[in-house]
Amino acid sequence: MHTGNGKYGPEEFATQFGVSRETCGRLIEYEKALRQWQRRINLVGPSTLDDVWRRHFADSAQLAAHLRADARSLVDLGSGAGFPGLVLKLLRPDLEVHLIEADKRKAAFLTATAAMLPAKVAVIAGRIEDVANGPGRPRADIVTARALAPLPALLELASGWSVDNPQYLLLKGQNVESELISATKCWNMTVRQIDSATHPEGCLLNIERIARVKI
Repeated sequence: MHTGNGKYGPEEFATQFGVSRETCGRLIEYEKALRQWQRRINLVGPSTLDDVWRRHFADSAQLAAHLRADARSLVDLGSGAGFPGLVLKLLRPDLEVHLIEADKRKAAFLTATAAMLPAKVAVIAGRIEDVANGPGRPRADIVTARALAPLPALLELASGWSVDNPQYLLLKGQNVESELISATKCWNMTVRQIDSATHPEGCLLNIERIARVKI
């Protein structure tokens, strides 16, 4: 169930997700950095800044409850301004997190902000396909992405990063049903579709036990 249109800021976020005062303080600093950098580069849609805690921080944080208990590493594809990957690192500092971002200016924001918070993440500036096929590619238990690509293409991108039996946590919009129909033509998978906590038309796909359809 999405959180509605009322006031939503750090206090509401802390109550909803049960985060510590220290973690909430880091997220407040993250918001300040986001607003400062937004003046120079387009990190997020300008219209979303008035509701940044719901639209970006809570939207990312809702994934934390669905992370597998045995997860040790996470790759966030197309991280942009760090949603959801950098937020998840703040909520789960035990995770080894890799943020993949092709836009060098956004990658610079991620690097600077992670160092300032501090949050120990690896920021990799490059196209997802290029990095996935290059040397030293990180492998991960969990792959995350938000508003990156239609599901069939997204599963292709995600498959290059994961270990055996990975978990994909993907934030999707209103076209999810048609995307799932297309994706199942090429992939066998177990899918749990969860209503978004922040967007009435959005959802979270929790995908496991994925394998290509044998022709």
